[in-house]
Amino acid sequence: MNILILSAGTRNKVVQYFKKEVGAEGKVIATDCSNLAPAVYDADKFYLVSRITAPGYLERILEICREERIDGVFSLIDPELSILAKEKKRFLEIGTTPIVSSYDLVETCLDKFRMYRMLCEMGIPTGKCYVEKEAFYRAVEQGEISYPVFVKPVKGSASINISKVGSREEIELLFRLYDDLMIQEYMDGQEYGADVYIDMISGKCTSIFVKKKIKMRAGETDKSVSVKEEKLFSMLRDFVEKCGFLGMIDIDIFEKNGTYYISEVNPRFGGGYPHAYACGVNMPKQALANLAGKENPVSIGAYRESVCMMKYNEIAVRDMSGEEIRM
Repeated sequence: MNILILSAGTRNKVVQYFKKEVGAEGKVIATDCSNLAPAVYDADKFYLVSRITAPGYLERILEICREERIDGVFSLIDPELSILAKEKKRFLEIGTTPIVSSYDLVETCLDKFRMYRMLCEMGIPTGKCYVEKEAFYRAVEQGEISYPVFVKPVKGSASINISKVGSREEIELLFRLYDDLMIQEYMDGQEYGADVYIDMISGKCTSIFVKKKIKMRAGETDKSVSVKEEKLFSMLRDFVEKCGFLGMIDIDIFEKNGTYYISEVNPRFGGGYPHAYACGVNMPKQALANLAGKENPVSIGAYRESVCMMKYNEIAVRDMSGEEIRM
């Protein structure tokens, strides 16, 4: 089984996990637009490619899939998910299966206001969101929402350009400085993260791992502890199956006064997935089984509670003499 991991970046652990599961009979190939992306050096082979927005990018990825006889491909960055989902047929025609949800679902996840509306339509608790300032100001006057609130890009990731604001003046300033912003209710409850796998053959949710977030850094979980909550398992399983997600999904949740609110959905591996893997929630193994035409058994909550993850800094040092350094 040969796997292609696109935009590997700093996600060394994900590359390592797939190498372990593929074993000696297969290979893991990685790509990135920079040869300073440490994760590519954990792969069996890597390709230095252009940025995803460059002309000919898709054709180059398809070419790599043909050359390396890739069975399954997935990306670790949000913008590339849409490319894989939209062009899924072209990959399937050359024998490569994109591990990604449908194009419409991916686009909905990347558009936070669109996701908000979908959650509301499904009757799933979520924080209030506004894309029009005046609608937000009216809601404040009517007592439906209060400061502080978050102002963030409608489309964005890694917590870039997210601001916690406490006044109308701050909102006016941010809306003058940036385009396509939205205002989101500030949730001051406990934050959780869920790593979810939905079988690509049966469509059933087969794994859910929930971690209570203790500390965040740069939009990712820095410290967390594994927990189990049947009410949350049930809510997440119904949500992902009803929507039709496939493969690996990362979901952010807040709990306030006994109610769970879905905040964001990322249709890819989350930055905190190593916690789930260390606890035995093996999504690479499930993905490989699906690629081999096998359904996975349902094993939601099959892990130990009170297992903590603590991220720490590590470095990779490599002699680049004679190589052009690509940033």
